[in-house]
Amino acid sequence: MQPPTQEELDAFVRTRLKLAGFDLTLLPEKADPATGVPTRSQVLASLRAFVASTPGAISGWTPPAPTPAYAQQASPPLLYPSVTEAWTGKAGE
Repeated sequence: MQPPTQEELDAFVRTRLKLAGFDLTLLPEKADPATGVPTRSQVLASLRAFVASTPGAISGWTPPAPTPAYAQQASPPLLYPSVTEAWTGKAGE
């Protein structure tokens, strides 16, 4: 099996960031020593290296639960803003 190319990894990283609600365009194109905020290219390079090396170990992990199907339902993520905040009247504060 052929490892993914740099372009394929970049596309994967950009897609995952977009699905997570992270706008990569908010990062600067040039380094800012005053804030230390990473540039777009630095973030892509770091995440590309992470994806190319680590996910094999991550994909084998399963949360501790009696059955895998139950594990995914035990702690479902809340949408932002969560429905709980809307029900309690705290949304938009």
